[in-house]
Amino acid sequence: MEKSLLLHLSMVFLMSISIIVISGSTISSSYTLVAQEEINQQQSQPLSIYDIFNKTENSVVQITTSTPPSTVPNPDRQQENMTALGSGFVYDNNGHIVTNNHVVANAKIVDITFIDGKRFTANVTGSDVYSDLAVLKIVENFTQDELAPPLTLGNSSELRVGDQVAAIGNPFGLEGSITTGIVSQTGRLLPLEETGFSVPNAIQTDALINPGNSGGPLLNMEAEVIGINTAGIFPGSIGFAVPSNAVKRIVPVLIDTGNYTHPWLGMTGGPVTSDVAQREGLERDFKGIIVDTVVKDSPADKAGINGSVTNQYGERLGGDIITAVDGNPVIRMEDLISYLETERSVGQNMTLTVYKDGKTIDKIITIGQRPHPTPYLAEAPQPSP
Repeated sequence: MEKSLLLHLSMVFLMSISIIVISGSTISSSYTLVAQEEINQQQSQPLSIYDIFNKTENSVVQITTSTPPSTVPNPDRQQENMTALGSGFVYDNNGHIVTNNHVVANAKIVDITFIDGKRFTANVTGSDVYSDLAVLKIVENFTQDELAPPLTLGNSSELRVGDQVAAIGNPFGLEGSITTGIVSQTGRLLPLEETGFSVPNAIQTDALINPGNSGGPLLNMEAEVIGINTAGIFPGSIGFAVPSNAVKRIVPVLIDTGNYTHPWLGMTGGPVTSDVAQREGLERDFKGIIVDTVVKDSPADKAGINGSVTNQYGERLGGDIITAVDGNPVIRMEDLISYLETERSVGQNMTLTVYKDGKTIDKIITIGQRPHPTPYLAEAPQPSP
């Protein structure tokens, strides 16, 4: 009897110890979870505008280019070089600076100036007129202490309409200026007049982007670069930026080879509007891209894609209607161009689902290389992939 009682008390005592240990472990785990949650909250806490500027200002540079005048020389007056100002930012620790292609234009050597006054000479090591991106490389000897740290590239595909952003650059030569705003929209097509093509997935923002801001960073509230400020519409507050994911894809190639090869189909088109649907006898809510023009001997032409024709009354009729690419539905040219740029490359095959005369068929197209800009491309009526 006494032994049973002692055994029972021992078991109770051991259970009590176990409960204390388990409770202690539970308390410890709870404290760990709370601490980790506080750390996560601190890490995701957006920075103030001041903190963003203070963290990035030293890594943003002013770019000065000097190019000969393009006009016919006048023997009665001395011709002076044309000077242009733009912005850029430190890309890596090897002296590479990222900016817009139109900032450096045809220049080979440029001057870059940091906000603390340090000045260096750089050459243009790579440029891409189609994405309006360029990479400079400091040619002088420098120490790591002389250069500001590279800015961090964020993920532009994670941007949402309404997200707050900040633009840093040198508008009108006013060095180290910052403007703020929101993401007005994503996935815009940014037409480039000199090429006849468009930059896909451009970021629209109401942060002021003035002449001189071009090439500077568009930053999120974690001080990450999510775009390269490229263009502004005046009057008004509509600015556009090349997305950072394009920078991630294109800039390393520019550093390695000096140029970037873009995929090309060789056609233009637009969305199926209500007027087009009525004209072609389609359902009112029919969705797709109606092909307008097809470049002769282009990949689209070789794949048997047909554009519209003009009748005796000057009306555009017919034209294949693309409803999907590789099984993904498309509604606007933006959808097709974005998919082509981000998911496919030169030499690969792509399947276009085409609707014509009441029938839907798949056409295999072998993607070509985008040609050098020519006048006929610049006159294209719609963005061309």
